[in-house]
Amino acid sequence: MSIWEILAVFAAGVGAGTINTIVGSGTLITFPVLLATGLPPVTATVSNALGLIPGSISGAIGYRAELAGQRRRIIRLGVGALIGGFTGATLLLALPSTAFETIVPVLVALALVLVILQPRISKAVQRRREHTGTPARTDGGPLLFVGLMLASVYGGYFTAAQGIIYLSLMGMLLDDTMQRLNAVKNVLAAVVNSIAALFFLFVADFDWTAVLLIAVGSAIGGQIGAKVGRRLSPRVLRAIIVVVGTAAIVQLLLR
Repeated sequence: MSIWEILAVFAAGVGAGTINTIVGSGTLITFPVLLATGLPPVTATVSNALGLIPGSISGAIGYRAELAGQRRRIIRLGVGALIGGFTGATLLLALPSTAFETIVPVLVALALVLVILQPRISKAVQRRREHTGTPARTDGGPLLFVGLMLASVYGGYFTAAQGIIYLSLMGMLLDDTMQRLNAVKNVLAAVVNSIAALFFLFVADFDWTAVLLIAVGSAIGGQIGAKVGRRLSPRVLRAIIVVVGTAAIVQLLLR
């Protein structure tokens, strides 16, 4: 890499770590930059997955206050994320690189609709619970487990907009604040990135220079994202999710 390419990849890592912690879709920043340096698509995907691990961990640490009292939820959902992430990483090497291109924009668009409607859906669910006397499940039940596991399959494959899908599912099925759900999202993303990266270490080609640049940049970005994201109101956070998600759909369609 030239010095300008090194600076570009590092800056992309910082940007990806920041946006991943706040909402997700950081891969849409790093992936095109890695391709522009001449890396093949699969090598770029693998290098990106490895490099974003420190950013995911950094973001989760930054949200540690919001993680309090969620240990049981995280363990249960983390199992689904681990299974899905490993499956997605396997599919990346087994399927053609265009396998998810058609369905991903549809998934992201659906996730954005759920994010926008989440306050109304939550109120409707709460009214139904009050009417039937059914207590709220703190773990979201089987539907959330399966939904997040399937989202993690996609996350292990490519990761772009994975966080948006996580937030939409949790927002619809869990009775909790957006900030606490965002904290869980960061942990699940760290699980998926880590299991996929461990798999890639043994079976795929990657570029160590790109990995290290993104790793350092994303770790810094994770702390920036946590400081910014934790100060946002639920309404502003939801608006950012919609804006970033819309940009993700546009970029995915134009690829």
